[in-house]
Amino acid sequence: MSTIFPKWMNQLPTLLAGGALSTLALGVGGMWYYATPKFFRAGYMPAQPHLSEQAEARIVKTARAAVRAPEIPGSTFPGFSHQIHAGKLGMDCRYCHSQVENSAEANIPSVSTCMGCHADGHVNDEMYAKKFRVQFIRDAWEAGARFDEIDALKKAGKFEEADAKMRAYQEESLSVVEGGASIPWRRIHKLPDYVRNFPHNVHINAGVSCYSCHGAINEMPVVHQVQPLSMSWCLECHADPAPHLVPREKVTDLYWVQKRLGEGNGPYTAGGDPLDVGSEGGVALLKKLEMKKLHLLPQNCGACHY
Repeated sequence: MSTIFPKWMNQLPTLLAGGALSTLALGVGGMWYYATPKFFRAGYMPAQPHLSEQAEARIVKTARAAVRAPEIPGSTFPGFSHQIHAGKLGMDCRYCHSQVENSAEANIPSVSTCMGCHADGHVNDEMYAKKFRVQFIRDAWEAGARFDEIDALKKAGKFEEADAKMRAYQEESLSVVEGGASIPWRRIHKLPDYVRNFPHNVHINAGVSCYSCHGAINEMPVVHQVQPLSMSWCLECHADPAPHLVPREKVTDLYWVQKRLGEGNGPYTAGGDPLDVGSEGGVALLKKLEMKKLHLLPQNCGACHY
């Protein structure tokens, strides 16, 4: 009498169990790698500023008439280059991100800050910045003048002419805003709301440089997110912060910090560096911070979640 089930089916439970375990391991491994901030956050590099297609097309048209079309529209042009401002020109981070050492939030520069340098007659845009590349600054600045122009037409009873002007500006993707428009910057570094965001003033006054979190901003034509900003990444620093601390007056000196920390020179100690600035950093600074009243231990949950 023949058997109902073939002999190889005795191996079926083992094969099914092995397949299930393999699938589970692949699923866990995939989630571990692909569903972590290190994978999907680090490297995020949006064009700055974020212009509409119409605005970009208008500027590209101007560029073709002036010099030549950009190589990669929307990525390399138009845009703001930290490499030029923080690197080549050596501008301090706090010129644009003002009062960051006193505020929990890192502000973005207003249009007036940009116009302080890029107003007509201040910077030779034709020679250095290429006028069409910084046209987005003037577009935002002049939004108030366009509003006043249309408002004057309406007050004069010329409503059809005012509507025609408004439509023309909209077709060119030019803002019409009372008092002027804001530059449409795109946020790159963003933490979940339950973290209470990142208190910049606390970290800067503790001697944590911009370089430690944002990387070599002074070398980035287009800024990208360098670190994952995950809780595990934060805790690694909180567990051993000394190697990441520099003198407070050097936190925005990115070339100095990059040479100090980026090349693996170890924690900073006053007197032990050829570029001595006469102040404490590293272990010595950490000890002073721990002596302060109501000092939160680096790994205390309430230090971030409050």
